[in-house]
Amino acid sequence: MGNAEISDKLIKLLDLKYEPVAVKIIRTGEKIPEGFREPVSNIRHCQSIMRARKGESFVIPADKHACVVGASSLGMIVTPGKVRTGDFHANIGMFECADAAANMIKQRSELEEGSAIATVVGSLKDFSFKPDVVVLVDLPETLYWLVPAATFFEGGRQAFNTAAFQATCVDSTIIPLLTGKMNMSLGCFGCRRSTDIRNEEMIAGIPYANLEKMLEALEKIHEGPMQKARAK
Repeated sequence: MGNAEISDKLIKLLDLKYEPVAVKIIRTGEKIPEGFREPVSNIRHCQSIMRARKGESFVIPADKHACVVGASSLGMIVTPGKVRTGDFHANIGMFECADAAANMIKQRSELEEGSAIATVVGSLKDFSFKPDVVVLVDLPETLYWLVPAATFFEGGRQAFNTAAFQATCVDSTIIPLLTGKMNMSLGCFGCRRSTDIRNEEMIAGIPYANLEKMLEALEKIHEGPMQKARAK
């Protein structure tokens, strides 16, 4: 199944408001795919995702990433000292002390420093190659249906890993990439301050390798349980 078809099915089955967003992390030594432009000015990972859900596509080299917290978690730069010590986030006023903020950074999922050179972010339908992760931004009710899709064949429960910061770079990109499992986030201070995400919207990151199986489940759920729950 091609990416355009996967994207179209996700939009129709979930009734998405926006385009599914594909994210590919370009590792050190890999070639950057052709056909993607660099943003005119530096951009945050969260900003690239929010713009991609409306149809834009970018290749963002390390020196074009505006947020050092995101860029460091994505493996493109060394984590700044003040981020590691917690001083950076403590100064924002969302932690009692630097040690608490440092504990958040210590526990975050991150790629090895220097392991990546760029991110490619855009609408899934425009990707001719396999991305690492697909990110959806929508209402909680819409993204809820990803949970029964993820548990349809094997059952079990879903556990989501999130924090007050890094909703798109860590929660929705790196965690799904490293764990091979979907993750969800309510958003974070950075993306809610720096993008046009709406108050009532949240974010889900899905490993690309899981998408076709989830689509199979969504197709089975769509005409029965989904329609019954949505019939008000």
